[in-house]
Amino acid sequence: MDSVRAFLIDSNKLFREGLKRLLDDSPFQIVAEAGNLREALGSVESGLRPQLVLLDLQNGGDEEADGMRRLRAFLPETRMVILTSDLCTRRLANALEAGADGYLMKDLSSDALAQSLKLVMMGEKVFPTHLAALLISGRVNGNGTEMPVSRKGLSQREVQILRCLLNGDSNKMIANHLNITEATVKVHLKSLLRKINASNRTQAAIWALNNGIGGELAGANVVAAAANQ
Repeated sequence: MDSVRAFLIDSNKLFREGLKRLLDDSPFQIVAEAGNLREALGSVESGLRPQLVLLDLQNGGDEEADGMRRLRAFLPETRMVILTSDLCTRRLANALEAGADGYLMKDLSSDALAQSLKLVMMGEKVFPTHLAALLISGRVNGNGTEMPVSRKGLSQREVQILRCLLNGDSNKMIANHLNITEATVKVHLKSLLRKINASNRTQAAIWALNNGIGGELAGANVVAAAANQ
């Protein structure tokens, strides 16, 4: 892999220095740093154009999600990965909705981190399998409590299609799985998007996660595949 220009955004200067050393022998070179999203936005507004953004979210709140969306607007072709020490389903959902391409724990080994970042640069969306399992099961929310299910009048077929979206199925795969035509899948998909006020498959998948509608699989690429459809 060719050298990748990375922009590291983290409030902890010691962590930033440590990560730079950790990545010295990898294709990923930290070419710029910022202590927070405000500083980062200032840098990109001034013309910084990295290929990869590595970002730590402090609380995963709406303000940070908005900052990520603004960063994404400036850097539409740049891959964006969250590096965090907190395992939080709400933070993951917000990060995905804001356009993150990965959600990785800071305690990864250097080899695992480099491999995960390589996958991201190849177009994959990567996050911990055990976190995916929690999300897709729909058992807990970001606070670790039971997550209520709100179906908004969805039909049984529409719920089935949502589960297929979480598994990363294309319309053709959904049709084969449910033994219906692709045209029928499109009709149901249009109906459920309208009911849950979602504009695309990614938003529908995130809505399903947040409302306790789980898929059949729990792997590192499940939500990623749904987002790529």
